Amino acid sequence: MILICDCGSTKAEWTLLDGNDVAKRFITNGFNPNFTDNLTMNNIIGEAINSIDNQNVNSVYFYGSGCGSDGNQLKIKLIFSKLCPQAKAEVYPDTLAACHALFGNNPGVACILGTGSNACVYDGENITQSVASLGFMLGDEGSGCHIGKRIVHDYFLGIMPEDLRAKFDEKYHLNRDAFLKRVYQGEQPSRYLAEFTMFAMEYIENQYIKKIVGECFEEFMNVEMRLATSLHDIAFVGSVAFTFKDILLQVLENHNIKCSKIIKSPMDGLIEYYQNVIA
Repeated sequence: MILICDCGSTKAEWTLLDGNDVAKRFITNGFNPNFTDNLTMNNIIGEAINSIDNQNVNSVYFYGSGCGSDGNQLKIKLIFSKLCPQAKAEVYPDTLAACHALFGNNPGVACILGTGSNACVYDGENITQSVASLGFMLGDEGSGCHIGKRIVHDYFLGIMPEDLRAKFDEKYHLNRDAFLKRVYQGEQPSRYLAEFTMFAMEYIENQYIKKIVGECFEEFMNVEMRLATSLHDIAFVGSVAFTFKDILLQVLENHNIKCSKIIKSPMDGLIEYYQNVIA
């Protein structure tokens, strides 16, 4: 059996494959080793391992946010070596999950728009080029965290239209001091900020919301789409890309960029990828 995980900052999707058959699919909390302590990561992975027949797992393929560095990959491997010692664990960045899910063994530019954001050039086997990720404070343009930050920023500064501001206030009852403490001193601030994207989803037909989301996507284009050329197949994965796909497609059209695919989650593509590997 093989265990596949696509772990974002907000949630982790897991699939247990028994040969070509899906034995189990489930979801746990996610994490990012850049911001999450070892005990929390250990508990989340432990929850997943304990929910399956782990004695028969011989391979683990873990794709995660923040797993582009050797140090973070080693952290995750050490946890698996303790919790599932009989299995060989391979740890990859979430960008490679996007590549495998979107393109299989074909080349393209894979773009991620979820809680965070990223993009990379894939040659059908390896990632050959990417833009350095600066995290949620300095980067993650176009992500759920970015959109959430814009919405809360405009709420507190009175930029948000008054009718929408009243609805936001009714829904969240935010206190400025408590909010700032939660962002600057609380756990997983990027995940917390991304939660405000739910408000944008709820009022997606509002012209102000369309403008905010479009501007966030424009910033993603300015930073990440320097990788794109007419030679590349370009595709997107992530809940933000999928939910706001009409706005995203319009922004891409404004840049004369065609998109071949937008999917919500990499997992279906990863299952197919590993079924082909097994075959």
